[in-house]
Amino acid sequence: MADPKGFMTTPRQDWPRRPVEERARDWDEVYVPGALLPIISKQADRCMDCGIPFCHDACPLGNLIPEWNDLVSREDWRAAADRLHATNNFPEFTGRLCPAPCEAGCVLAINQPAVTIKNVECAIADRAWEEGFAPPRPPERLSGKTVAVIGSGPTGLAAAQQLTRAGHTVAVYERDDRLGGLMRYGIPAFKMEKHHLERRLEQMRAEGTKFRTSTAVGRDIGADELRTRYDAVVLATGATAWRELPVPGRELTGIHQAMEYLPLANRVREGDMETSPLSAAGKHVVIVGGGDTGADCLGTAVREGAASVTQLDIYALPDAERDEDAEPWPTYPMRVYRLSAAHEEARDLRTAPVADADARLFAASTLRFDGDAQGRVRSLHLVEVDARRRPMEGTGRTLPADLVLLALGFSGPDREDGLVDQLELELEPRGTIARDSGFATNVPGVFAAGDAARGQSLIVWAIAEGRAVAAAVDRHLTGSARLPAPIGPYDRPMAV
Repeated sequence: MADPKGFMTTPRQDWPRRPVEERARDWDEVYVPGALLPIISKQADRCMDCGIPFCHDACPLGNLIPEWNDLVSREDWRAAADRLHATNNFPEFTGRLCPAPCEAGCVLAINQPAVTIKNVECAIADRAWEEGFAPPRPPERLSGKTVAVIGSGPTGLAAAQQLTRAGHTVAVYERDDRLGGLMRYGIPAFKMEKHHLERRLEQMRAEGTKFRTSTAVGRDIGADELRTRYDAVVLATGATAWRELPVPGRELTGIHQAMEYLPLANRVREGDMETSPLSAAGKHVVIVGGGDTGADCLGTAVREGAASVTQLDIYALPDAERDEDAEPWPTYPMRVYRLSAAHEEARDLRTAPVADADARLFAASTLRFDGDAQGRVRSLHLVEVDARRRPMEGTGRTLPADLVLLALGFSGPDREDGLVDQLELELEPRGTIARDSGFATNVPGVFAAGDAARGQSLIVWAIAEGRAVAAAVDRHLTGSARLPAPIGPYDRPMAV
């Protein structure tokens, strides 16, 4: 603990964002470049190095947070990078994309603003790359065992890196033309620029991991063929089966899933096309769904030049502070009002004059869509609902809508490629892949991890799943436990 009084003398200071008018005109990350390092050591001083650090329990990776906070406060960046990478393969991803359940579990957060753990993590990761503290770590010798990892999202990449470093020969199969899964085509560049992803992929290639893009297992290569070719198979395909909105008018042109819209915008950034065929430019946009994916659609539509953007959230407007009875510390408070960068932009630019707050209408449920004579959507009819989601009489209203984006989450792995059926995998009632306490499916030598088995979750859980399934596969191949397993398949976030 570098400064025993740091939490009393230093107020919380977050990484400042660029002015809204500036950042809404480009696709660069929203934060002020270079503004984090000058403040981060003093922010790390606020860590109390608690006797029982609940931030450890709140983080499924078991990140050694007080240790690297202390090292950052002393500006020992090499040691801090070593401690951070000991538990997290991709801290520059989590430092930008994770909602930081560790901060909700910070002991300081009982009665003060939490330590800026996420910012400290990001600062360490970026400094590690700048100073060369994250070199490739190829294995000293090969085991002679081979592993196929299906999916190149955070779970698949974490599993592949751990297994490669353990000496196994690993090939990652990705059905898209580029690697990264949702980090590539689902996450907008203003949240994480893609050079962070490319840098890690180059590190993994240098370590010996092989990548096969544009290859859908089950369609381009048979699942049984893959099982024959490799000693073990890891299914990390994600939960890409999106949820639908079965209301009248859903068939109208102009109503799309968020994951139809976001990848096209990202492909424009990759240089694949000049303009997205689903561009929001000049359109009245309504986003149905109040989660992070909806916020990503919001920020994207703002940058594309939408005439208006409104986001519908079926939950009531949350309070500014956590409800200690319903969501007591150190659990992660789901129903707290948070202002993401995209919501701040929409608020300041007044994209939705009818909104309750920023661009959002709360306690709003979609009743139907209406269209024009050409079959294109032109309006959305909604009604306010009570806490039990029952319509409230006299609260109906109509919003203009030329483009509707459904951001309602995902139910499980996509079965379109045939992988699930070819392997005859057992599924849970909710549609995810069933597995035992060792991450193994009902098919010998086939393991499942990440959202495909856990269900839709956070990036920090995805990486933890990748590390844990790698440990299970390594044990299966070698008969011994050599790799760390931060979580089990049945572990869940802290809850009341």
